[in-house]
Amino acid sequence: MLLFFIVGLLVHFVFFASIFDIYFTSPLVHGMAPQFTPLPPPARRLVLIVADGLRADALYELDEKGNSRAPFIRNIIMHEGSWGISHTRVPTESRPGHVALIAGFYEDVSAVAKGWKENPVEFDSLFNQSKYTWSWGSPDILSMFAKDASGNHVFTYCYDADNEDFGAKDATKLDTWVFDNIKEFFHAARNNQSLFSKLNEDKVVFFLHLLGIDTNGHAHRPTSREYKDNIKLVDKGIKEIVSLLKEFYGNDEKTAFVFTSDHGMTDWGFHGAGHHSETFTPFVAWGAGVKYPQKASDQQFNDELLKGWKLEYWKRQDINQADIAPLMASLIGVPFPLNSVGILPVNYLNNTDVFKAESMYTNAKQILEQFKVKMTQKKEVTLPFLFTPFNLLSDYKQLDILRKVRSFIKQENYDEAVILCMELIHLSLEGLSYYHTYDRFFLGISVLLGFVGWASYVSLLIIKTHSSLTRSVSKEVKKPSHLLLCSFVAIGILMTFFLLIQACPWTYYVYCLLPVPIWYAVLKEYQVIQDLVTSLCTFPPRHFVGSLLAFALGIEVLVLSFFYRYMLTAGLIIFACWPFTTQLWTRAKMLSTVLSMWAVYSTHNSLLKKQGLPLTNQVVSWIILATSFVVPLLSPRNLLERLFSILVSSMSTYLLLSTGYEALFPLVLSCLMFVWIHMEQETLQQSGVSWKQKVTSIYFSYNTDITQFRQLCMDDIRRAYFLVFFLVIAFFGTGNIASINSFDLASVYCFLTVFSPFMMGALMLWKIFIPFVLVMCAFEAVQLTTQLSSKSLFLMVLVISDIMALYRHTSQIFQPQFQTNSIKLHHDKHFFFLVKDYGSWLDIGTSISHYVIVMCLSIVLVFLNGLAQLLTTKKLRVYGQPKSHLI
Repeated sequence: MLLFFIVGLLVHFVFFASIFDIYFTSPLVHGMAPQFTPLPPPARRLVLIVADGLRADALYELDEKGNSRAPFIRNIIMHEGSWGISHTRVPTESRPGHVALIAGFYEDVSAVAKGWKENPVEFDSLFNQSKYTWSWGSPDILSMFAKDASGNHVFTYCYDADNEDFGAKDATKLDTWVFDNIKEFFHAARNNQSLFSKLNEDKVVFFLHLLGIDTNGHAHRPTSREYKDNIKLVDKGIKEIVSLLKEFYGNDEKTAFVFTSDHGMTDWGFHGAGHHSETFTPFVAWGAGVKYPQKASDQQFNDELLKGWKLEYWKRQDINQADIAPLMASLIGVPFPLNSVGILPVNYLNNTDVFKAESMYTNAKQILEQFKVKMTQKKEVTLPFLFTPFNLLSDYKQLDILRKVRSFIKQENYDEAVILCMELIHLSLEGLSYYHTYDRFFLGISVLLGFVGWASYVSLLIIKTHSSLTRSVSKEVKKPSHLLLCSFVAIGILMTFFLLIQACPWTYYVYCLLPVPIWYAVLKEYQVIQDLVTSLCTFPPRHFVGSLLAFALGIEVLVLSFFYRYMLTAGLIIFACWPFTTQLWTRAKMLSTVLSMWAVYSTHNSLLKKQGLPLTNQVVSWIILATSFVVPLLSPRNLLERLFSILVSSMSTYLLLSTGYEALFPLVLSCLMFVWIHMEQETLQQSGVSWKQKVTSIYFSYNTDITQFRQLCMDDIRRAYFLVFFLVIAFFGTGNIASINSFDLASVYCFLTVFSPFMMGALMLWKIFIPFVLVMCAFEAVQLTTQLSSKSLFLMVLVISDIMALYRHTSQIFQPQFQTNSIKLHHDKHFFFLVKDYGSWLDIGTSISHYVIVMCLSIVLVFLNGLAQLLTTKKLRVYGQPKSHLI
C-alpha cells in the first residue's frame, strides 16, 4: 500500500506540474536584431516618473474645495503636454506593470514563482538600450532592470528594503528619499567632471520610482488623507526636479518627461485584479518631442470622468501600458526593446509625418522579428509533415506588406504607411500567440489520457480489494497478458522515438509516457472489468441509472460551487435536514483565545496611531502560533475533549490572522463537524451495523485494530463525498481563495508589517490550512465510529477529485489552436482546461487554485490524515502527570 501511495503522489504531482509546461511557459524569445528609427530623435534625455499604486481618478479629480491635488501636473496637462489614461493589463502588480512600462511586454505569470522579484527569463528593456540610466527607488523594482544589463551603464540608488513597512508612521519618507537623493546627485555632478560628461550624453534615462503612494494605499486605503496628501507631496517633488533639470541643462529643451503609474488600487487597498480602479492609471507626457495640449470640444470617450475631473476641454488620449516603452524609445532615439509588443502611439509625437511613419515601420519590423524567431524555433523541433504554419502571415504576406510600406513612405503617403504597419503588427502578435500555444493540443491529450487512466485504475482497485461487488479474480497468468505487455512496450518505444526526433524537453517524455503504464495496469485487470460488467448487468436499470445520476449530480454540485458559491449553501441546507438530536456541552479553558483577541485589538490600535507593530504583540503572536501545535497533545484522548482542544488551539491562531467576522468561521465549521459525527453514528444502525458506541465513551487510539475494518457499502460513498464537500467548504470559508495576493495584508499584521511576500504567503496559507485540519480531525472521529478504513476512503476521494478535475466537457483541447488573448473560456469546461495564462491575476489565480485544490486534494489528504492522526491520537505527558490507562 505504501508503494501505491508513493506512485499516486508522483502521478498527481506530474498532472499538477503539467499546467506550468502547458499554460505558464515564458512567451519571450531571443535572437532578434535591434530595430531603431534612422532619423534624429527630438530628445537627448528622458525622465520616467512612476508613482507606484496611483489611481487615475485620484490624480485627476478635484478635492472637496475644487482644487487639484497635483497643481503642477494639472498645469502641464493644460499648457505643456498630452495626457490620458494608461490602461494596464492584469495582473496589476508592481513587477508586471514596470515590465510593461520599461520593457514593453506583459509579464508572463511564471514570475510569480520568484515573488515578482527575479527574472525567470531575461529580457531587453529601455534601460538596456540607453547610453546611461540612473534610477532611484525601491530595491525590488530597480534591481530587476539592472540585473544582467549589458555593459556598465545602468546605475541604481535604493533605500533599505526594511523601509517598506506598512505599519510605519510616515510612508511618504520613501518618496522624499528619492527626491532628496536626486538633488544631491546633481549637486555632486557639478564637481565631478566624469559624471558631468556622462549626464550630457545623448540617449540618457532617469528613472524615479515612488513607492509612498502604494504603501499608504495598502496601509490606509486610497480614500484616506495619507494617500491624498502623498499625491500632493509627489506633485511638489516633481515640480522641484523639473526645475532642477532645466537649470542643470541650461533650458536646452531637449528633455522629455513621462509621468505614470504601474497600477491603481481598489477602495479597500488591494490591487492585482481587473477593476478599473486598478487598471486605470494616469499618463502625462511633456517636453521634447511630445505634442502640446489640444483643445477638444468633442471627446471620443463617453464616460463621465472628464466632466467630473473638469478636463473635458483638453483632449484625452488613452494609451496601453506596453505602448509607453516604444514611445519613450522613439523620443530619445534608442532601439525598441527587443521583446516589446507595444504599439507606438504616434498621436503623442510632436514631429514630422515622415518621422512618425518611419517609427511605425521600425515598430512593425521589431515585432515581426519576434514572430519570425518564434516560428523558426517551433519549425526546427517539429516534423515537417506535422508542422502547421500560421497562414495569416506567410512569408509572401510579410514581404508584400513591408514592400508596400516602403513604397507609401517614398510617395509621402504616410497615413497609409502607418495603417499597413498597424496591420502587420496585429498579425505578428496573433502569430506569436499561435506559436506560443502550439503544443497545448498535444500535451492536453496526453494529460487527459493519464487522468482518465488513473481514475479508472483506482476505481478498479477499490472494486477489487474493498468491495464484494465482483467475483474472486483468478490468479492464473493467461496468455493474452504477454501480448498486452508487448503491445504497450511497443507503444512506449514509438512514443519515445517520436519525442526524441522532435527534440522535446524532458518533461514532455513524462507527460506522454506516463499514460502507457497506467493504461497497461487498467487493461491488465480485464477480469475485474468483466466481473464488474456482469455484476452491473444484474442491477435493475432504474436503480443503476438513478445511482449514476445521483453521483453525477453530486460531482456537478462540487464543481459548480467553485464558480457559484450559493451551491455550497444549497448543500449545507440539504445537510441540515438530516435529523440529529444529540446535544453537545463541553467546557474548556480559554486563556490562549482571550490572549489572541487582546493581541489583535492592541495591534490594530497601535497601527491606527502609526506606532508600528509592538514587539510584545509580535512575540505573543508567534508564541501562540507555535504552541497551537502542542496544546492539543496535552489533552485527554477522549473523542470530544480532544476535538474541542484542537478547536480552541486552532481558533487562537485563526483569530490572529483575521480582520473581521471571518474569525467566527472555525467555530461554525467545528459545530458543523460535531453534528456530522453524531449524524454518522446515528445512521450507522440503519446500514445494518448492530454495534453502536456512545460518542462520549469513544477514545482515539494510535494502534487501531484492523480486524474492525469492514467492506465498503453504498453509505461509504456518501461519507467520502461529504469529506470532499466539507473540504471545499473549509477552503472557501477562509475568504478570497483566488490567490495569496488577493488576501488582506492586514491579516498578518500581528506577526509582521515589513513587506515579505513569502513569509506573508506562508502565514496566509496556514490560515487556509486550519479549517482543513478541523475537517480531517472530525473525519478521524467518523472513521472511528463507523469502522471505516482510511485506505478505502483515500481511494474513493482520489477518484472523486480526479473526476472533478476532468468531469464534463473536454472540447477545449479539440478547438482550433489559434486563440488570441481576447478569447475567453466559459464555465462549460472543467478545471484542467480552464487554467488561464491571461486575464487578471484574480482570474489566473482562481483558475490555478481551482485546478490545484482538486489535484492536491488527494496529495494533501495523505498529509492531513497523518497530521489529524497525530493531533487526535498522540499524547504528550508532562513530568509528574499521572498516567492514564485509557486507550
